[in-house]
Amino acid sequence: MARHRTHSIEFKRQVAQDYLAGETLHSLARRHDLSRNLIRIWIQKFEGGVFDDEAAAVDTIEAYEARIAALERLVGRQALEIEFLKGALKHRQRPRSATTSVVTGPAASLSQKDAG
Repeated sequence: MARHRTHSIEFKRQVAQDYLAGETLHSLARRHDLSRNLIRIWIQKFEGGVFDDEAAAVDTIEAYEARIAALERLVGRQALEIEFLKGALKHRQRPRSATTSVVTGPAASLSQKDAG
């Protein structure tokens, strides 16, 4: 059964550069345990600039993933803060003069307009 491996763009670029620097297909294939035809494909892609486009896409994706992770951390902190403040609001101390009846609830404070 054939092994299916994935190689990074940097590795593919390095193999293509080694070939273009003068190393033979046979020695590259033997050293990296690759097919010579696969190396030829990588060389064509390298010369066509495909690896540069893919590298730029990978960099963009990594930047987006880092930004998403930072935003998720921020949302998590804000959610904890909201829960804390809700708990503090529920357990705040009421003034002794406040109404404690379950039926009537807390007394509404009058605004300046309503009081005058």
